[in-house]
This record gives sequence, C-alpha cells and structure tokens, in this order.
Amino acid sequence: MLILSEKEIQQHYKMKDAIADVKKGLISKQDGSITSPHRTVLDIPKYEGSALYMPSADLAQEMAAVKVVSIFPQNPKQGKPTTQGVLMLTDATTGEHVCMMNASYLTRLRTGALSGIATEKLARPNASVLGVIGTGGMAFEQVLGMLEVRWIESIKLFNRTLEKAEQFKGRLKDFGVTQSIEVVESSEEVVPGADIICCATRSKEPVFDGELVKPGTHINGVGSFLPSMREVDQTTIERAAKIVVDDLSGVKDEAGELIHADQETDWSFSDVYAELSEIGGYDLMLRDSDEEITFFKSVGAAYFDLVVAIGVYQKLKDSGVGVSAEL
Repeated sequence: MLILSEKEIQQHYKMKDAIADVKKGLISKQDGSITSPHRTVLDIPKYEGSALYMPSADLAQEMAAVKVVSIFPQNPKQGKPTTQGVLMLTDATTGEHVCMMNASYLTRLRTGALSGIATEKLARPNASVLGVIGTGGMAFEQVLGMLEVRWIESIKLFNRTLEKAEQFKGRLKDFGVTQSIEVVESSEEVVPGADIICCATRSKEPVFDGELVKPGTHINGVGSFLPSMREVDQTTIERAAKIVVDDLSGVKDEAGELIHADQETDWSFSDVYAELSEIGGYDLMLRDSDEEITFFKSVGAAYFDLVVAIGVYQKLKDSGVGVSAEL
C-alpha cells in the first residue's frame, strides 16, 4: 500500500489538477458510473465536533474509497487543525487497498474545485472583485479555486476575529497571490462591491444581508453543513435567479439555509436550478444576463473526494513519492 502525506500531495497535486479531475467525476456521475451512499455523520456535542464517514465508488475508473473526516472547531485552541481526514483507496477489480492518504487537504481542495467549477459556469466573465467571509480552514482553497477560473483583481477578507483575517492575508501573500488584498471589519464592507462572494463559516446565523448583494453577483456557500447552520439569509435565496447545488440529496439533509427555506417559506427544493453534475463537466455558461444573482451551495459528497484521490494516486503511484508499506 502506498501512503501519502498531506505535504507530499500539496507539493504535487494542485487546484488545476483537482478541477480537471472533479469535472471528470461530474461526468461520471451524470453517466451513472458513480456509487455514492449517503455519508454517516456522528455529532459529538461536548466538543462541537463531527465525524463523517464517506464511502463511494467510480465504476468507470474501477476504484472505490472511504474517507473519514473529523471537524472539531475547538481544536485551534489546542494548536490542532479544525479538520482532519484520511482516505483509503481500493482497486475495485481485485479489492486490493492500494493507497492511504491524508484527506484534509483533499477535502479543502475538492471543495475549492467545486466552487471553482460553479463559478466558472455562473459568475460573470468579467467578475474581478472577490469577497471572502470566513477565513478558517476551508477558505484558502476557495480563493485558489476563484483565481483558477476568473481574473481576480482584488480580494476583501472578513473574519469575526480580525487577527485571523490578517494571518490569512499573509498566508495568501506567502503563497504568491499578488492581487490587492484588504482586511475589513464587517461583511457590510465586503458584500456591496463584490462580484463573487465565498462564504466558509460554521455560522448558525446569516453572515451577510442579502439586500446588500449587487445584481450580477455570484455566491458560493461551503461552510454550513448541518441543518442548524445558516450562512446565507432568505433574502439571498429569494433574489437568486439560479441556485445550483453540489449534491441534491446531501443538500436536502444538511444545507440549513435551504432546509429552512423549504420548510418555512414559499421556496422549495424543486426550485433548485441544477445539480452540479448536470452542468459542471461540460463547456457551457449558465448565466442568462449580467444582472442575475446566482448561488452555489456545497455540502460535499464522497465521490468528490474519490475522484481527486484517484487523480492523486494516478499521478504519484510511479513517481517515487510516498512510502510503500505492507499492513
């Protein structure tokens, strides 16, 4: 079995790779080649934590995987990461377990790739101002996804703890991001001027006022993944001309803002414009006008992790990277 660390994957597998592999996976999903049972979520209320168990298989590529990811928001107080994960990749022709890899980076990367693909299809071609609300563990790859699909000129960052936003800005600069980056003190300073908004928080209350969203804005919501969480308000949902989701089944169970809208308002899940697999793998734009507000909601699904894991394994299995071990 090949064992790959997060550092090894980061050095050799980039956002561009992930976007290409996720697009392949979206096509496989649409073709019926993906088996992806709904994940099991174990809540650990004492520590505000969750553990997610996610199996999947790609019958076209004849590979299967199970990912285990834990999300413990109190961890930074102990100097530990909020999100931790491992993924085991299995050859679906023999049942041989061929690779064990760190999945924390893969989770962040595939989520950024999903937002990148949705933004590529939904954001205005000339969208150049990026607003980021929440600068925690998932946000960095969200920015990388946006930079991959749009010519971003400036970035505004807001986090409830301004120090973390400043640290995030430094991390972007250290990575080589040359765009203008500004840390602001409220979401009201982010939203009105943004062409693209990325939300990556665990908030139980909406993190911005939907009335402030200007026509033509595209919004990605990737942070909330429990029915109790609501990053985006009802006004935003009502103003959105198109709402696209990564996985409709998962969103119905986990996307708090849409669950609330479905249960408490005239909006319903039948109003979802499309699942990303219906549009993400093909060369087409979905925006009908420069005035439309669009919203992409992502809660994740196991097959997204699977397809990037296959990409990592195929790229690195004969490269000498990693450690080979018998278990």
